[in-house]
Amino acid sequence: MVIYSKKNGFTLIELLVVISIISLLSSVVLASLNSARSKARDSQRIQQIRQIQLAIKLYYDNSGNYPPSGGATAPNSGWSNSSDSSWTTLETALKPYIPNLSKDPQQTTNTSIWAASSSGPQAYSYINCGSTYMLVYQLETAKGTDPGSVCGVTPYQYGGGGANTFIKTVGDF
Repeated sequence: MVIYSKKNGFTLIELLVVISIISLLSSVVLASLNSARSKARDSQRIQQIRQIQLAIKLYYDNSGNYPPSGGATAPNSGWSNSSDSSWTTLETALKPYIPNLSKDPQQTTNTSIWAASSSGPQAYSYINCGSTYMLVYQLETAKGTDPGSVCGVTPYQYGGGGANTFIKTVGDF
């Protein structure tokens, strides 16, 4: 008489198949999560720039000119850049209109970075052009055209003229 015993458990092949399926599913979820985080930071950037623009317009309505800029390491000393101490010039001027002047969600401490740097979205940049102003920022996901702005009489479009650009140039005309 032959006695068969039934063993409980999984074979090595079954375990490997389950582990590979779980690994595949988790990598898909993580990729989607990173994309969602990137889009959320871009939405935050756009909202922050709109708040800064509103504060600049309120400043202009009360004083008849745009807030001062200057002291940035990059791109040149005429700019105020959120990656260095020159941002405090703009923050001080706008204090009555916006309690804290925002910085990029992935703000860098590298003072040679400005908003149109090719190394990533790590700073906001502002310049007073006299009769106009410009704000430059960078998104993580290219979306829409760069609206461009005029500084003095010279038009600028730091993101270029493509259909989808990372860098955005905004201001008053």
